[in-house]
Amino acid sequence: MSEPRAPRRRAAGDKAADGLREEAPHFHGHRQRLRDRFLEAGEAALADYELLELVLYRAIPRRDVKPLAKSLIARFGSFSEVAAARPERLREIEGLGEAAICEIKLMEAAARRLARSNLQKRTVLSSFVDVIDYCRTAMAYAEREEFRILFLDKRNALIADEVQGVGTVDHTPVYPREVVRRALELGCSALILAHNHPSGDPTPSTADIRMTLDIIAIAQPFGISVHDHLIVGRNGHASLKGLKFI
Repeated sequence: MSEPRAPRRRAAGDKAADGLREEAPHFHGHRQRLRDRFLEAGEAALADYELLELVLYRAIPRRDVKPLAKSLIARFGSFSEVAAARPERLREIEGLGEAAICEIKLMEAAARRLARSNLQKRTVLSSFVDVIDYCRTAMAYAEREEFRILFLDKRNALIADEVQGVGTVDHTPVYPREVVRRALELGCSALILAHNHPSGDPTPSTADIRMTLDIIAIAQPFGISVHDHLIVGRNGHASLKGLKFI
């Protein structure tokens, strides 16, 4: 009587073949379709949450991130507001780790760098649309008020772009003499002031107008002009010069 055969040990090649027969996770096909649509038709072909999915894939490759992307849009309101959210607020979202937060903030930094690059390539006042686009990219969706100054030389080329202060949801302290002192340090000839209204409404307040006039009065004896004060928000922008306040 022959002895029973011992069970054959599965070779590595057999296991690999089984792995190939396993079905890929359902979201792999979805990811590829999103990539194809983005590459063929651009970002306008994708909803906010779909564009955010493409960002999250890089940091979370082994999980379906559609629910997470939708949660982020529901929490913050839009793709732009997710990108502008502070890291500490992003950490409140369950399932969003540090790698994914880094990808989101990297995306925001890239958008700002691109907008600033466009501004630096030309004389600022010759392309005021670029100034507005840059200020909106940099501040329109920020959760707190920021006061930013563009320092220009005598040809109205950009010398420096600096945030002079970050405040609360509806106020940023601005000290006109400090603004002019910094302008003198940089040897600039003109300024464009800008700040955001986190409420979304860019309508200038009485305090905004008064502060602008104070800076103009202090800067004028030093030969420094204030070309404009822009206020940006989610719902648009306002120019104090355009509104005849300066």
